[in-house]
Amino acid sequence: MEPFTLQNKQFFNLDLWEQQFPNLLAGFTTKNDGKSKGDYASLNMAFHVNDQKETVIANRNEVARKLMFPLERWVGAEQTHKVHIAKVTSDHLGMGAKDYESALKDTDGFFTLEKNILLTLCFADCVPLYFIHPITKAIGIAHAGWQGTVKGIAREMINVFASHGIPVDEVLTVIGPSITNRHYIVDDRVINEIDMVIHSQAKSYTTVSPGQYRLNLQEANKQILLEAGVLESNIHLTNYCTYEDDAYFFSHRRDKGKTGRMMSYIGWREEEGNENVSER
Repeated sequence: MEPFTLQNKQFFNLDLWEQQFPNLLAGFTTKNDGKSKGDYASLNMAFHVNDQKETVIANRNEVARKLMFPLERWVGAEQTHKVHIAKVTSDHLGMGAKDYESALKDTDGFFTLEKNILLTLCFADCVPLYFIHPITKAIGIAHAGWQGTVKGIAREMINVFASHGIPVDEVLTVIGPSITNRHYIVDDRVINEIDMVIHSQAKSYTTVSPGQYRLNLQEANKQILLEAGVLESNIHLTNYCTYEDDAYFFSHRRDKGKTGRMMSYIGWREEEGNENVSER
């Protein structure tokens, strides 16, 4: 089952969870129907790619309006392809929402137990990871490129859930749109690190030629989650590819480094029973 459903030109809803948990807002933006120009056309959600700051804010405000989740309640990160996960509280509201300077530093994952906070991260081929524990309402989101993957950010997030007394086998996870193995060629250096971190017999790569491999980052993160104790039935993968599905997504590799960023997001609404979670 595909966990994401295109709701309008600007974002996909994570309907697999939103249908189960009416007060949850989770999804992934597209590259479409924004105000950015040139290499960033048109719904660039990131400040750090040298797009105009005012334009990025306008894009974010438009998405905030559609999601009915004010920009002042977003939290963003300075992503550095590492494994630091910040525990977010209401004290962090607005950090990284309207500028890059106030974003949480050196952070590639967010975890929170609080409502009315939208956790956000930016992507253009790396793997977005979503986490939820429906009983405690704990949620998390992580950014896993190949570096974050081999450093174990997926496992680190599971450790954060476990450190809050949450049984690992009750954590639900979704692996979102990213570049797929059909378009992601890496060398021995990357594969050697993959082999060091994943001990499963299931391979996340195939050999193309000596020293060249097709790496499936989505499968690699799935294997890491399984080894961390997440049940296979609690892991869902998207079929969307950021490189291939160019009608919807920016792709750093396809666009040769000059491109915008999509945004992953997850948050609980404060008010129970409100099923009208976004403009359709």
